[in-house]
Amino acid sequence: MIKLSAQVLATAALSVLPLLAVAPAHAQVPAEVLTLTDAIEKLPLAAESRDGYQRTKFKHWVDADKDSCNTRQEVLEAESLVPVTVEAGCKIVAGEWYSYYDGVTLTAPGGLDIDHMVPLAEAWDSGASQWTSARREAYANDLGAVRSLVAVTAKTNRPKADQDPSTWLPPLADARCTYAADWVSTKLRWGLTVDTPEADALTELASDCGQQPVEYEPAAAAGK
Repeated sequence: MIKLSAQVLATAALSVLPLLAVAPAHAQVPAEVLTLTDAIEKLPLAAESRDGYQRTKFKHWVDADKDSCNTRQEVLEAESLVPVTVEAGCKIVAGEWYSYYDGVTLTAPGGLDIDHMVPLAEAWDSGASQWTSARREAYANDLGAVRSLVAVTAKTNRPKADQDPSTWLPPLADARCTYAADWVSTKLRWGLTVDTPEADALTELASDCGQQPVEYEPAAAAGK
């Protein structure tokens, strides 16, 4: 399982910036930092297609490091603001999680979803349809960036479904600049495109928070 240091860092971030949305903390600091405005300009524009999409084409919640904890469990442990309570089989039964989409704190994992920042279907539409199955699996289980996966309340994640920022934004208005940065970071990391409505929505968000930092590093080749 991921070391407790990630949890400590997340707690420290809350204490320093209590009024800001908290980004997840389960990976190394990305290598490149841009403003949101500049990062949006780096996104390639292309039409999207859902042809051939099946969720099963993205194998997810795997135990990549063979430590008996799958990706969901790894994220829950890393993003808990206190040490988690773990039962046999890496079953996490208690902790403390801040859902930045809606500003809700939970102490039981049952009310949490692990959200793919850019949903699997949206990734397919924007380039993943051309990937190998190995790269799609790497995407669906990406613990290599703090932006890719996030623990949030199920009641906010379910309405999001496979929508992009042109049709869905977090209900907490103060989280939207962070959300835009996380979305753009993930698309840049994985070399995904945006379509025109999505690009327009991101640009509109940047009009209020264009200096929001966007951190990312390109994903490893992983069966590209």
